[in-house]
Amino acid sequence: MNVVSDSSPLIALAAINSLDLLQALYGSIHIPDEVYEEVAVRGRYPTTAIASIPWIIRRTVADMQQVAQFRNSGLDPGESEAITLALELPASLLLVDELAARKIARQQGLAITGVVGVLIDAKESGLITSIKPLLGKLVTAGFYCSPRLIAHALELAGE
Repeated sequence: MNVVSDSSPLIALAAINSLDLLQALYGSIHIPDEVYEEVAVRGRYPTTAIASIPWIIRRTVADMQQVAQFRNSGLDPGESEAITLALELPASLLLVDELAARKIARQQGLAITGVVGVLIDAKESGLITSIKPLLGKLVTAGFYCSPRLIAHALELAGE
């Protein structure tokens, strides 16, 4: 299973000390160069450790014209490269949280989930017993989760 991640799921999971859920669920994660730069070099959260995690694989995107098209659609560099990499591999799943990037990824036929979806998958897989405390940690760490999203996620998780 090829899984590609944008920056936000990595940053969010690192902020709540739950990056290991990605390896447990998906084995390895592919990230494009720009996402690596955002999380391991320029990151404002404690994600520099990503540089030394062997199951996070840095990849160079080949189709920079496609990246430019996504950038012209209003996406940031990391989102643009993540979607392009997901198309190039091809990926069976793209981890992305931002609404505009999710919309474009869906238009490209990509399967997507975000950090909340990862937490729900982790609970369904028996890796965690509850998503509620982790959602609380996300909010405390400064990640915006609307009350509607939290309520929906708790409902999906049976909590």
